[in-house]
Amino acid sequence: MPSSDGAARIEAYPSGINGSHGGLVECDQPSRPPNALAVRCATAAAYAVAGAVHLLTTVLFAGGVVMIVVGFQTLIQPLLGLLLLSPALVLRPRPGRLDPELPVLREADAPALFELLHRTADAVGVRRVEAVQFTADFSVDVIHAGLRRKRCLVLGLPLWAAHPPQQRIAAVAQALGRSAPGDVRNGAVVGSALESLTAGSWTMRTGGGRAAVAPRVKTLVWYAEEVDEGSRRFHARGRRVGWLIWLLRKAMTGTARLLLRLTRPTARRALLEADDAAARTASSQATVGALRDRRLEASIGREMHRLVIEKKTLVRAQAPEGAQDDFWKSVAEHAARLREQEDLAEYSEPEPSAPESPGSAPASTSDVSDTLRLARLAHAPQRPATITLDEPGRARVEDELRLPKEAVERLTRRDGVPLAGRS
Repeated sequence: MPSSDGAARIEAYPSGINGSHGGLVECDQPSRPPNALAVRCATAAAYAVAGAVHLLTTVLFAGGVVMIVVGFQTLIQPLLGLLLLSPALVLRPRPGRLDPELPVLREADAPALFELLHRTADAVGVRRVEAVQFTADFSVDVIHAGLRRKRCLVLGLPLWAAHPPQQRIAAVAQALGRSAPGDVRNGAVVGSALESLTAGSWTMRTGGGRAAVAPRVKTLVWYAEEVDEGSRRFHARGRRVGWLIWLLRKAMTGTARLLLRLTRPTARRALLEADDAAARTASSQATVGALRDRRLEASIGREMHRLVIEKKTLVRAQAPEGAQDDFWKSVAEHAARLREQEDLAEYSEPEPSAPESPGSAPASTSDVSDTLRLARLAHAPQRPATITLDEPGRARVEDELRLPKEAVERLTRRDGVPLAGRS
């Protein structure tokens, strides 16, 4: 847990979060730090709302099954049971799962990597991860997979290649810190309710709310009036169903936004505590560097896209053994060049010297969040690294990542670079 001076800094410099849950984007403006009573009341209200969502889902499912089974010989009761089952299935809990196409390593496959991850998790003060899945995204995160909610680290190889060794530890420590129990959005009750609501809202999206238009029927056709009347009735029923789906979707979206708003203080605190934990683990300098390197995502994505096109079109001969090392080595060299340009030009932006006042009106909430976090880390006491990896240890880790790198590069050549990296 953070020290008392860290807690004081959390209260002094609150930061916003730019996160999303299934398309629900939360944009927080800097505000006054909430008092402890208000945070506890908001958290209790979030648990109450999430519990009500789970209870409603259970009641709808049980009621639908009972009406279908008991009234099977009738016609009305099974239909009503199906109507009850439909929203229950939409709101069903959705346990996280790993992508079956992406490579996964477990402790038996990569002992050196998991030793580093276990040391980092122990230093941060969170539960250890049980698996690592590798992606082509410029990100690192912790998910809970399966009904048993096993902790799995989802590690983007572009981020791993772009970061220097110590910044990799900082990025992993930040991801592990964000998954701490202090953030109720990651909990089994509130987190699963958020996932169910946002996934259900997305599932119930209709065709943009466009009203169905009855086709024109020629007046000389036999039974033209009857066909025209039947078509109008059919489309009228379709519009009523569309309005019902729209209302249900709006209710789900509103409830999800309410949960996001109620859990905002704990999410803010968890984010800042994750920064503190990363600074204690990998050093303040490495944590600041990992945050600043988030700006490289678009450029890294474009470079990966260029390398993929180059290998597909310009390199006709059979790729020599170890070609994937050249691919990720090129990504790392491109990131080093970008980092050097940033050190010289600072991306034409002044370095944050102090946290912005609550009354300021920034142009981008996402930039404000990173700016406040960078300023807070810059003004906090600088901490040395408690976890480092020597050259032999780094070589062992990289050797264990050889097969996942090959697999991710093949998938990147097949499917292309994620759009987020090329935007």
